Amino acid sequence: MTPAAERAHATAVAAGRDFYTDPDTGLMVMTSLYLKNRGYCCGNICRHCPYDRGEQPTKN
Repeated sequence: MTPAAERAHATAVAAGRDFYTDPDTGLMVMTSLYLKNRGYCCGNICRHCPYDRGEQPTKN
């Protein structure tokens, strides 16, 4: 991840936003805040997944 993308993520999380636009690709990216609040890992290797591998909860 580029420094610009890291800054965009940090800014979005600080503002309580669920998504941000990646400044390098223009794609919408889910923040770690959104992923944590969702409550489970989807297994899609999200960029900001807050769950550790091997400890990822599964969807019921």
